[in-house]
Amino acid sequence: MRIFEEMESEVRGYVRSFPTIFDTAHGSEMFDEQGKRYLDFFAGAGTLNYGHNNPQITEAMIAYLKRGGIVHGLDKATVAKRDFLTKLRDTILAPRNLHYKVQFTGPTGTNAVETAMKLARMVKRRSNIITFTNGYHGLTLGSLAVTGNYDYKDETYGSRSNTAFMPYDGFLGPDVDTIDYMRRFLEDGSSGVDLPAAIILETVQGEGGINVASIDWLKKLESLCREFDILLIVDDIQVGNGRTGTFFSFERAGIYPDMVTLSKSIGGGLPMALLLLRSELDQWQPGEHTGTFRGNNLAFIAATEGLSYWDNDDLSHVVVRNGELMQEELQRIAEKYPELEASVRGLGMVWGIELPQSGVASTASAECFERGLLIETAGDRDQVLKLLPSLLIEEDLLREGMGIIDDALGSVVEKRRKALGGQGL
Repeated sequence: MRIFEEMESEVRGYVRSFPTIFDTAHGSEMFDEQGKRYLDFFAGAGTLNYGHNNPQITEAMIAYLKRGGIVHGLDKATVAKRDFLTKLRDTILAPRNLHYKVQFTGPTGTNAVETAMKLARMVKRRSNIITFTNGYHGLTLGSLAVTGNYDYKDETYGSRSNTAFMPYDGFLGPDVDTIDYMRRFLEDGSSGVDLPAAIILETVQGEGGINVASIDWLKKLESLCREFDILLIVDDIQVGNGRTGTFFSFERAGIYPDMVTLSKSIGGGLPMALLLLRSELDQWQPGEHTGTFRGNNLAFIAATEGLSYWDNDDLSHVVVRNGELMQEELQRIAEKYPELEASVRGLGMVWGIELPQSGVASTASAECFERGLLIETAGDRDQVLKLLPSLLIEEDLLREGMGIIDDALGSVVEKRRKALGGQGL
């Protein structure tokens, strides 16, 4: 590991949580250079919904490269882009009666978020954006301004300009309707919260700790936006692309966002980000918003193959079934170790087990790594073990991973008991 410490910036993060040198990967399994096997419940922070080195996607990319297909094309028309747009329209948008235009942004999620906010401000001629507690939308300055995570905040960045934070669903407890709370600010012109151009949210907050917005709350939020002429932006970068059981996370609520940001798994494992927007919002002048790597044609090839998993409902059924398994296993584990005061929440195949006692989740993640499972933490205090396995993971591997979590938490409990002289946690 010496070369990484010598050459790579101190900003590196995941290498500290998973201190080994990885070499190969297949599906839901990764192998380090010594040949040690790891199950992957991390999936590139939600980038690898179709698994590592998906053979269908890999073969399509190899064939494209071998025939000399365009790799870098800026925003020129190419066969690869045409095929992707056609597949996106015919397989994803048209069956859902969604009539979006597609804008290709820079290669990562924060580029799509920046684009959405810039366009909203331009169209509505207002600068304010409302966002939510515990939300995460990226770390470039515009996206950072609507990101709630404290660890990323620093006043020297100037990151809080033209944004206002409101409480997410459940943030003020089960008896407080935070849509009504927000309405009060919007109704009163002297509240100090300017009428925003847009409201941006994740329907399931990933980095924030797996906080799931209710269907009723999402419907009321859409109605609020329509009433006050506010654009609704859904950030589906991590929990879209099938993660919740439907391709878009907002489908369960039957809402129609004005804009949707997509990245991570939409590129089939390769860098790609895009913005879906209602056609009437497409008010750009040619070249008004651009980027050198918005035309990743190899990602178009990968993405087109990935979307073929949505030609029917089979994958949706798998996600729902595996999600039920994950919920049942996590609930069983939580009940097995009452000392941990654990709670379980999630949807589809994005789940979290909250371990509120200080340091328990981080210690459990490290114990999982030692046992051959990659799993990260989330939440405002890193108090949630966050499960993001590939949507295509085999059931036996999924059960194996849940067993490792069980063993890891058992080890945490035992060590803490010993440290306290057998008096509990």
